[in-house]
Amino acid sequence: MNDKVMAHINSLGGKMDEITVLEKVESPSQPYYIVDYRGVKCTAIFNWFTCEYYADDKFGRIER
Repeated sequence: MNDKVMAHINSLGGKMDEITVLEKVESPSQPYYIVDYRGVKCTAIFNWFTCEYYADDKFGRIER
């Protein structure tokens, strides 16, 4: 995937910055994305109503 897009960033209080979408993960409740934000891999969701990504670099960190 590796698409660069703008997203609301949790650690920035919802302000927007660029992320890289690495992969989409299908989930029974809601699909989510693995993204890279300034070297931090974390989860993100895409809101179809606002057509915007929301990245959680605080609580959604992925340590692989």
